Amino acid sequence: MANEALDWISVGYVEDLPEGRVKTVTARTTSICLVHFDGQWAAMDNRCPHQNGPLGEGSIEKGVDDQCWVRCPWHGWDFDPLTGKPPGGHEDTGQKMFPIDVRDGEIFVGLEPEPEAPRTISDAMVETFVNWGLKSVFGMVGHSNLGLAEAIRLKVGSKDLKYYGIRHEGAAAFAASAYGKLTGMPAGCLTIAGPGATNLLTGMWDAKVDRAPVLALTGQVQTQVLGPGAFQDIDLASAFAAVSRFSQPVLGGANAVELAALACKNAIINQDVAHLIFPDDVQTVPSDKPASHPEGRISRVDVTPSASDLDAATDKINAAKRPIIIVGHGAFDAREKIIALAEKLGAPVLTTFKAKGLIPDDHPNAAGVLGRSGTPIASWFMNETDLIIALGASFSNHSGIEPSKSIIQVDYDRMQLGKFHPVDLPVWGEVGVFCDSMAIRVKPNTKAVDQVNELADRWRIWRDEKTMRLTEDHGTGLHSAAVFKALSELAPDDAIFAVDVGNNTYSFGRYLETKGTQRVLMSGYLGSIGFGLPAALGAWAAAQDFDALKGRKVISISGDGGFGQYPMEFTTAVKYGMNITHLLLHNGQLGKISKEQRAGEWPVWETDLVNPPFSAFARLCGGIGEKVTEADQIAPVLKEALAADGPALVEFMTDAELV
Repeated sequence: MANEALDWISVGYVEDLPEGRVKTVTARTTSICLVHFDGQWAAMDNRCPHQNGPLGEGSIEKGVDDQCWVRCPWHGWDFDPLTGKPPGGHEDTGQKMFPIDVRDGEIFVGLEPEPEAPRTISDAMVETFVNWGLKSVFGMVGHSNLGLAEAIRLKVGSKDLKYYGIRHEGAAAFAASAYGKLTGMPAGCLTIAGPGATNLLTGMWDAKVDRAPVLALTGQVQTQVLGPGAFQDIDLASAFAAVSRFSQPVLGGANAVELAALACKNAIINQDVAHLIFPDDVQTVPSDKPASHPEGRISRVDVTPSASDLDAATDKINAAKRPIIIVGHGAFDAREKIIALAEKLGAPVLTTFKAKGLIPDDHPNAAGVLGRSGTPIASWFMNETDLIIALGASFSNHSGIEPSKSIIQVDYDRMQLGKFHPVDLPVWGEVGVFCDSMAIRVKPNTKAVDQVNELADRWRIWRDEKTMRLTEDHGTGLHSAAVFKALSELAPDDAIFAVDVGNNTYSFGRYLETKGTQRVLMSGYLGSIGFGLPAALGAWAAAQDFDALKGRKVISISGDGGFGQYPMEFTTAVKYGMNITHLLLHNGQLGKISKEQRAGEWPVWETDLVNPPFSAFARLCGGIGEKVTEADQIAPVLKEALAADGPALVEFMTDAELV
């Protein structure tokens, strides 16, 4: 009779395992090697003492002494099939055996009642992450992060955390980077050791150079084999040294909770990458350390500029006849204050490409995007101005800010002030505080030019030009301007756009007119192809986590080159029911590179692409997929896709030269 004090767990049926064979079964979470040998059944601990090789994946083999043994498939260690005893010569004393009971052809294994799981280092650290504001993790569960993954699973189960299993760690990195750019708070990236960790690096560099907070949580091989070159053992500390502001291994004797707190603090305050390395065996070490909290460890961020800088800025602004305001992504949180100051000054507001949407294009003071991806409106006002007020802009060489002009630059990061060249007045302070101070101090200049009326004229000229471009037709595809005209009209006022890299991005910058509170996410300083769709995953996750973003539509945009980097992440969107609409401008080539080759008077070489029908691919993945080949199809198909509940992809067959 079966011992009633045990929990008897069904692990299968007698017909599942022929005589003379072994297999791995799971009872609750216990991994067991089930044995059928000599007409009998046995169950032993599935883990070989030598690096935990899975005995159930091995075989029963006859040794030189004609004795039959269960042989570990990893290193050939042997155990008696029915007793688990070794033949001798091993340092272990044999495998733990579990009682077994066969009832009506069903096999049961007896386990002791499950004790309460011990609290581990991983539990304490994940609790700390949650306390510091971590809400979402993107990643891939694997053999060297299972203890950490279990701690995350428990927090997901208690609704304290969300987890998104991606198909490639590079996509997890881009998703977390976009999440950080949108919210200012870090998301996590979970990977295994070795290749899983190194797959994060491109996205981590994207986050670093664009000042986005991210927590990189990488597994590592066991400490007993760390260093000599074990399987998937690489020097992760060195690999992440340049890309992370904070990078530390979590060792058994370390104050792991404090490491978790410092990782969060560095990510949040420095808006940078923080990295923690989790050796496999350390993840499950018991811990009674209480989780850390951020209270008393983070200050306010309202940095007030010095009185002398405010006085100097006031004098310059009051004297200017054609002041303009240029805003970068770093000024987004102060958008209302910037707009109020612009209205008082009657000043055009030009944005960098990363800040597109900070002031909607239908606002009377909006001048659109400045630079290579911008509008002729912004360029015209840059040429005419006598004073630039640069707020949270980093002066990228793509932005087109003219260094010879008189410039007031305001930034909370002193290293950004005069970063590439001297400016007339570098002001250290928070942009919103500066704008509040200027709104009180500045006076209307009676000699200033009426730039608001000029803005209206310039917009009329540009919109007429865009209408003329719509008539261009080479017979080889749609004009990208037509796609973005429809998107301008149909996208919700609070849409979040995640754009990729390539001609599609340039066309988006030129032709899409923002409205309302729309946001734009991009791979700015890194300019990495493949960013668009993974970034949309991150934006959608952020919209679930933050009340200010709830219900906002996420729209991603790429070319066929960019989409081809991480196409299987469309299945991730399907798996989690992400309400994302992806616009794919398909021209059969790396169009931006073809254009650059021509501009450099090089032959066009190796930029053509062989693609599947992407709309059909989207349908095969379980989402909506539509293909558009005619201009009159653009608006109705796009409208339907935007209204869909779940992931949708619209494939626009475009002309690579009509950008």
